[in-house]
This record gives sequence, C-alpha cells and structure tokens, in this order.
Amino acid sequence: MSDVAKVIRLRDVDFGARPAARRPDESGPRRPVTSLAERRAESAPPPPDSDPRLDRVRDAVTAGIRGTAEFARKRLTGDYRVDEFGLDDHLLESVILPSLRPLSKLWFRVEVQGIEHLPESGAALIVANHAGVLPLDALMLQVAVHDEHPGHRTLRLLAADKVFETPVLGGLARKAGHTLACPADAERLLRSGELTGVFPEGFKGIGKPYSERYKLQRFGRGGFVSAAVKTGVPIVPCAIVGAEEIYPKIGDLKPLARLLGLPYFPVTPLFPHLGVLGLVPLPSKWTIVFGEPIPTSGYAPEEADDPMTMFEITDQVRETIQQTLYQLLTRRGNPFTG
Repeated sequence: MSDVAKVIRLRDVDFGARPAARRPDESGPRRPVTSLAERRAESAPPPPDSDPRLDRVRDAVTAGIRGTAEFARKRLTGDYRVDEFGLDDHLLESVILPSLRPLSKLWFRVEVQGIEHLPESGAALIVANHAGVLPLDALMLQVAVHDEHPGHRTLRLLAADKVFETPVLGGLARKAGHTLACPADAERLLRSGELTGVFPEGFKGIGKPYSERYKLQRFGRGGFVSAAVKTGVPIVPCAIVGAEEIYPKIGDLKPLARLLGLPYFPVTPLFPHLGVLGLVPLPSKWTIVFGEPIPTSGYAPEEADDPMTMFEITDQVRETIQQTLYQLLTRRGNPFTG
C-alpha cells in the first residue's frame, strides 16, 4: 500500500470516539440524576429528635417578639384607651402587671384565699392592712386580684398624695389606674362600678417598727366607710401576711427624713449599710385573704354623715382584719418558708 493510501486510511479513523454506552435495562426503573449536595444529604446520618425544651424556648421567644411588635404598633398608632383617672389598660396588661408577676409568683410566692368573696362585677371596697416600709403590698394585691379573679378585674387603689408627687412613680400609678385617697375620688370610682382598694393605716402602717408588726394602727376617721355607705357597696376586709418581713424596720433617721421631705427614713438590717443591695426585699412567704363582705346597703345615705355609725362600721372592719391576721400567724411557721 502506498504512503498516500495509508494517510487516507488513518484520516478516516475517529480517535476521539468513545465506545457506546450500554443502554439501561428498559424493563427496570431508571435512577434519577442527583446533584452532589443531594447525594451528601442522603448519606448524612438522620437528625436527632427535637428537644421539647428548645421548642418551648423557641415558641416563647417567637411569642415575645410578636407581643413586642403588637405593643409597639398599638402605642405608635394610639390604639389604646385612657380613662378619666388616667388608667391605661394596654400599658397595665402589657408592661406593668407582667413586670410585677415574677416578684409575686417567684419571690414572695403569694397565696390567695377567699377570692370568691369579690364580686364578679360591680363595685366593692377592699380594705387591707398596710406594712413593709415600701408599699409593695399594694402592688401585690393588685396582681392577686387581677390574676386570681375569674374576671381578671382591675383593682383601683386609693393612694397618698406623696405617691403622685414622686417623679415617674406618680405617672405609673396613674396609668395603673390608681388615684388620690380622698372621698370624692373614692365615690366616683365606686359609683362607676369599679373594684376599689384602700389602706386606711397609710404611712402609719408601712412605717411602723418591726416590733409592732401585724398590730393594726389607727384607721383614720372612717372616710372610706362613708364612701361605701353613700354608694351602697359592700366592704371586703383583706388581711395580708408576709409584707412585715420584707424590710424589718429597726430604726428611723428622722432628721434625714425631714431633710428629704419623707414621712420616715427607715433603718433595716441591710439598709442603708449595704447601699442599693439593702433595697432588695427579703423573700418572705405571703398570704392574702379576702374575708366575707360587710354589706352597707342597709344604711341610708344620710347615715354616712353620722360619726357614731361610721365609727361602728370602721371598728368592725378593723377588728375583722386584726383577727384574721392573728389566725394566719398562728398557723404560719417560718416567715420565709410558710
């Protein structure tokens, strides 16, 4: 064969040709083509079972984010109502009460008895003993009424002028629904069908020394009884045990109190020696008991101006609370464990 013929024959050979791939068995299923990522995912070990605790945390965080977003939306758009006394229901339910619940549920471990003595609707006047250097018992009472009552009612407290004169605190008190402890405001709240609370001992109660704990101070001139009689609403005696131990008052720096314009400047085992740390309340175990209502509908409205009648009812309320306190104390063991 000539050289030219050999060249022609070599040129006809396809050096890049590959052997024909075997055709898959037409009778069997074809394997789908998968990517490298999919093949790795198939070969990876199965994920572990979901942890219920992590799920609860994730749900709580999600709910918190949604709640914060909804709160911000309502505040920015003005989608909330404020009544004539300054009560801001939205702020109370979203911020004030949630911030107080850990103190009530976890720190003081408040136990509530007799909640059935509070009316499902309509007005009533809750009269309670007062103690503890700072009025934390008033805040715990409001949380207890809201959380334990079937209707989650808002307790409107009558507070001293000093509360509303205090920066920040005064504004928050108004937004929480509280108002001045005067007969006019008390009657307006009761005539509006509100559940109203009062601490007749005032500063004499929260400022008394630890040696006089659970001994009721004077209840004033019966102004709260007059408001109840004029409006015909029942009076519910309320006894609070546990508040006396949060700041055991063993002294009073009266010159410093006068300088600062305070009714007293307390000295406790921890304050002012430990500074800010001394302001942390001791974790006493609390019990709040609502007694049977004392009706006032049997009195004529004009009897509210009779000093003897008012003294009679006031003494009955005071004695009921005092006896309940004694009964609770006889059953109580360690103040910090219950």
